[in-house]
Amino acid sequence: MFSGRVFRDQFGQAPSVVAVSPGRVNLIGEHIDYLGGVVMPIAIDRRLTIEAAPSEDGNFEILPLGTGFGTPARFAKDDFAPRTDPAQKWLNYLLGVIAGYRESGVEVPGFRAVIHADLPAGAGLSASAALETAVALVIEQLTGVKRGVVSRALLCQRAEHEYAGVPCGIMDQLAVGAGKAGHVLHLDCHDLSLRHCPMPEGLVVLVADSGVKHALGDGEYRRRREDCDAVLSLLGGDSFRDLSLGTILDFRDTLGDRLFRRARHAVTEMARVERFATALESGDLDSLGETMQASHESLRDDYEVSCPELDYLVAAAESFGRERGLVGSRMTGGGFGGSTVSLVRAGAAGDLEAHLEADYLRCHGRELHCFITSAVDGATALAVE
Repeated sequence: MFSGRVFRDQFGQAPSVVAVSPGRVNLIGEHIDYLGGVVMPIAIDRRLTIEAAPSEDGNFEILPLGTGFGTPARFAKDDFAPRTDPAQKWLNYLLGVIAGYRESGVEVPGFRAVIHADLPAGAGLSASAALETAVALVIEQLTGVKRGVVSRALLCQRAEHEYAGVPCGIMDQLAVGAGKAGHVLHLDCHDLSLRHCPMPEGLVVLVADSGVKHALGDGEYRRRREDCDAVLSLLGGDSFRDLSLGTILDFRDTLGDRLFRRARHAVTEMARVERFATALESGDLDSLGETMQASHESLRDDYEVSCPELDYLVAAAESFGRERGLVGSRMTGGGFGGSTVSLVRAGAAGDLEAHLEADYLRCHGRELHCFITSAVDGATALAVE
């Protein structure tokens, strides 16, 4: 993806640094990262690339090309106020990262940057975390200041909280930064410990972008977090990790219907992650598929973050059939649109892709964008000679 040509055409010089940051899909463990749960994402081979070089005047000039983020931006070296203009709000992810490094004592130089991506924004594939991480790596290359993968992820998460207004967990930033080729990341969001579980041989991941764009900063994501906080307050608990399904059932009347369903999703999803990890390590494909299906149903019915298009895609994948090579399918990401993720035998992935695309066009009257991927290494950056 890196050539430097567009940067030279735009700015009349060669870039001095390039950072490449993958997107991610979460195979299991949705909406529990911010509750201290365990999640199992992979970094994918759809990426965001930033080419950059220091500016002569110390100011910033950012050119996003075909990324779906927003319009080009120029801003002064001391202008880091969060943006409210809809066309510029995408810039808050970048501004928050720069501000985070400055607040930690790092003198961030002004720079010019071109952003490329084959990673669609708003598709539930963590384009925002990819952008944050790539910006962080550009800053580290330009300044010589190096952070560890966890420290960098925490800074990027803070940027998303304080500048983009999305109270996300840590999964996306760590999946983008700590991915490993051929492996699923097993990330404990309580203590930030991580390990890598090998993906069973012969399986690939099929991502289907519904085309429904989600905006997690519009309030629904925050309301889910507020609901979970309300559950803990009513039950006098500190963490969902300390709650059992039996406890949730005992206090159903106290919680009321909506909070009961939010809590039921949280505790059952945490249990599903451990079943999924065990099945992954033993190669139990039936259990993997059943766990993915149960996760989607819980996200649809209890947490209410799915949408008709995502539900249709999961049902269409199931209709393709386990006997033809499907392992399992579910929505992935924050929801309210975005993508589904299907585990499928490599030899059947092309047929499943064609099946989903034909069904979606027939039902919804528009094209479905799918791609087949596998787990790749996390974000990286290098100086350009």
